[in-house]
Amino acid sequence: MSKRAVLEVIALGVEDAVAAQAGGADRLELVTDMAADGLTPSAGTVAGIRRAVDLSLRVMLRLTDGFAAGDTDRLVRVVGELREAGAEEFVLGFLDADGGVDLTAVERVVAVLDGCPWTFHRAIDRAADRDALRKQLDGMPGLDTYLTAGSADGVDDGLPVLLAEAGRQGEPGYEQQLLVGGGLRLDHIPTLLAAGVDGFHIGGAARPEGWEAPVSAQAVARWRTALDAAPV
Repeated sequence: MSKRAVLEVIALGVEDAVAAQAGGADRLELVTDMAADGLTPSAGTVAGIRRAVDLSLRVMLRLTDGFAAGDTDRLVRVVGELREAGAEEFVLGFLDADGGVDLTAVERVVAVLDGCPWTFHRAIDRAADRDALRKQLDGMPGLDTYLTAGSADGVDDGLPVLLAEAGRQGEPGYEQQLLVGGGLRLDHIPTLLAAGVDGFHIGGAARPEGWEAPVSAQAVARWRTALDAAPV
């Protein structure tokens, strides 16, 4: 029997988190400010969500819009505050001006994560060389997931890349779970599952009324049902 696919839902607050859990989400990505594509939430928000649900929580480490690390001293301080608030899993990804991975910033932040599991997010979809980025991060403590659409333009455009990377699972640089998100639709599920993808990430798809409205438990449940019903 195959293990069930992971469904991760973006949550901005407690109401989102409770609805996502009710709908069958396995994990939440905690962010604030979706106008900037998701920034680090406050420690108070993280603590409140931690009390409200018993799901795994991955907390975004991103202080400003874009993919530059910015103030790494501040990032390190923020990690400390989030850890105190109960955060045990994280999401991050920093690129340099040339589109390469900013290893200095990643290593500095990962050092203070102290072994906590983390996802390298969709910065990979903006990288100059995805394969080189994966090889450079190979063996980084705690890195267990890549969140990607296969393309900066979303899953429709990136599907060939996603299928190719799924086919390389287990190779050096490709041991991490592929978590597909970014313009993901229900009709993408059968193709991705058939290729061995077992991680799915939704944001807007969990909010039929838009980002101003909370997560819909019914919308999340539709994804859960589709993932569980699809032949693997």
